[in-house]
Amino acid sequence: METALTALVGVRHPIVQTGMGWVAGPRLVTATAEAGALGILASATMTTDALRAAVREVKSRTDAPFGVNLRADAGDARERVRIIVEEGVRVASFALAPSRELIAELKDAGVVVVPSVGARRHAEKVAAWGADAVIVQGGEGGGHTGEVATTVLLPQVVDAVDIPVIAAGGFCDGRGLVAALAYGAAGVAMGTRFLLTSDSPVPDAVKARYLAAGVGDVTVTRAVDGLPHRMLRTEFVASLERAGRVRALTRSVRHASAFRRISGLTWPQMLRDGLALRHGKDLTWSQVLLAANVPMLLKASMVDGRPESGVMASGQVAGVISDLPSVEELVGRVMGEATSILTDLLPTPPLP
Repeated sequence: METALTALVGVRHPIVQTGMGWVAGPRLVTATAEAGALGILASATMTTDALRAAVREVKSRTDAPFGVNLRADAGDARERVRIIVEEGVRVASFALAPSRELIAELKDAGVVVVPSVGARRHAEKVAAWGADAVIVQGGEGGGHTGEVATTVLLPQVVDAVDIPVIAAGGFCDGRGLVAALAYGAAGVAMGTRFLLTSDSPVPDAVKARYLAAGVGDVTVTRAVDGLPHRMLRTEFVASLERAGRVRALTRSVRHASAFRRISGLTWPQMLRDGLALRHGKDLTWSQVLLAANVPMLLKASMVDGRPESGVMASGQVAGVISDLPSVEELVGRVMGEATSILTDLLPTPPLP
């Protein structure tokens, strides 16, 4: 199936596996690339050395295109951009809108720039700055999310920009892909659906918690970092919501120290990142401190397998997912369903 997305990045299928922290490592990205979709490495939870090693590991396993997701406001963002350029990565994805300068630097090196946004005005801004495509996530998506549903946000953005738009938030099958194409998107991006595959590195016990969840078990809370964050509802999340501000901030300082050791960042670098985060999202200092909770609470579940003391970011589609196919099986299933639906919908051409 050829779309503006497949033509832009050189993949066979208009499907993107999003850059989920602690989840989207070389194993999952390689499986996605080999299946003909666009896999994206999550670099925010890696040191720069680990990022370079992860890129080289994927390149050693596949010749297919893949991408790297960056935090545009990170103090070492330019160093990570340099790694992407030097290692010949095809796509740079951003969780926040990158600056005009970062976009230009990447494009000058031949890298395709694909920011993720949650509002029409943000899509318009990055398109004006030269972004090659944009991922638009509606409120159904996991992790940090907005309030506007994909079915409302997606057509707004498609009408507002003249670059390929990739739909995210609420997608898990071929029906969703066809719906996104009908709205004018060039493909879909999926996170939770790729997390729930046999190629995902998430511990089996944690995957089982996702599979057992219903749609009503996926909630949005501000208790983790002061911003709307979609995740599975658990007793631990409830305890975070009950915790007082002093207790929450104390936990954040402890988590910031732990993340500093894992990421290799210095305290001055983390302070600069905090200043950039506060300015970019208009946060209070309390919210900036709370943001330190996110990587460590995700790690507790996604890496350590301790959902009782961590959080599980999740799109609402977790409530309708019931199996753990391989990535190859998943991509083949999505494309098979989409092709079948389109065949049934399109009129049969008349005989000559």
